[in-house]
Amino acid sequence: MMCIRLLTLLKPHAVKRNLPQICSARFSTLRRQHENIITDFCQPGSCFNKSDDHKQRKWSPSLAGHNYGRRFFSLTPAGIVNAAPASVQPYLRLMRLDKPIGTWLLYLPCAWSIGLAADPGCLPDLSMLVLFGVGALLMRGAGCTINDMWDKDFDRKVSRTATRPIASGEITPFRALVFLGGQLSLALGVLLCLNYYSIALGAASLSLVVTYPLMKRITYWPQFVLGLTFNWGALLGWSAVKGSCDWSVCLPLYVSGVMWTLIYDTIYAHQDKDDDLKVGVKSTALRFQENTKLWLSGFTGAMLSGLVLAGVNADQTLPYYCAVSAVAIHLAHQIYAVDINRPEDCWKKFASNRNLGLLLFLGIVTGNLWKKRNDDQYETQLNSISN
Repeated sequence: MMCIRLLTLLKPHAVKRNLPQICSARFSTLRRQHENIITDFCQPGSCFNKSDDHKQRKWSPSLAGHNYGRRFFSLTPAGIVNAAPASVQPYLRLMRLDKPIGTWLLYLPCAWSIGLAADPGCLPDLSMLVLFGVGALLMRGAGCTINDMWDKDFDRKVSRTATRPIASGEITPFRALVFLGGQLSLALGVLLCLNYYSIALGAASLSLVVTYPLMKRITYWPQFVLGLTFNWGALLGWSAVKGSCDWSVCLPLYVSGVMWTLIYDTIYAHQDKDDDLKVGVKSTALRFQENTKLWLSGFTGAMLSGLVLAGVNADQTLPYYCAVSAVAIHLAHQIYAVDINRPEDCWKKFASNRNLGLLLFLGIVTGNLWKKRNDDQYETQLNSISN
């Protein structure tokens, strides 16, 4: 019977009649397989889900850094990490090189301070900006390593952080400690490029870097301690340029930075509030709850007051105050529009603070350049009077 069926199928007209059906069935099978792959990759927790903490890094070994068997490269931070050797990638992710927003938020108060310390009519010291940029990258990486070492047991219980290198077992605690030592050694090399006053001031911040991750266990205000840590550059930048701190400028700037951190990191903390309740850690998001926007408005008022006072004491000019006004508008919109119950919106508002910080830096630089024009006009008026 099977022989008769086979002979029938081998007839030319039978092949001609059945070939479209065979091809169609095969095509449908391939299409379903392709759709399954896409669906799996786009599920929460996959590498293509942008709201997930481990986006673009939960690849299988056979797919990591490849596209249909070909190596791909992207100039984005995540693309650079994915293009690195597989043995190096966990360490780059441990220092959050694929998520540069934290480095920006650490660096910007340094840049503000360096800009305010520049001589009237001059641009900020470029070498200092570069040096502090390298330092911010290293210290942010060291801070993340310390945080993950402290929190590895908590991270395993939270879906957003479960695939962090230490929590997932990609990096052992001992190797993380060795890596931390390397980062801190390089950061010390950067610090030693500064004057003695700044070296002592920078070393004083190390206790905050080490103890911050513990604060979420004992207080609802870990964001305040993070603010004290992340904005140390508001003091250090000025002292690196001038040789010591002018507290009439540096202290208001530092307080403004702390208030800024309370704003953006409270918004960030609302992403994890459900998981924080489960694992038993604290945050300002849990402390403020539905009163969050009221608290954030108060922090905004304090931040703007500090910026105005720092500007007055630094003899800043009109462009600076225009930038402070733009910062006020940005923060007002951010607080009004944020949906604290939508993690993806919290992340979007949190990340927008990089642009806020760059806007203020632009205002500082422009305001400082404006001083020269005013000084020239003043000298011209004096010369005309003397003649």
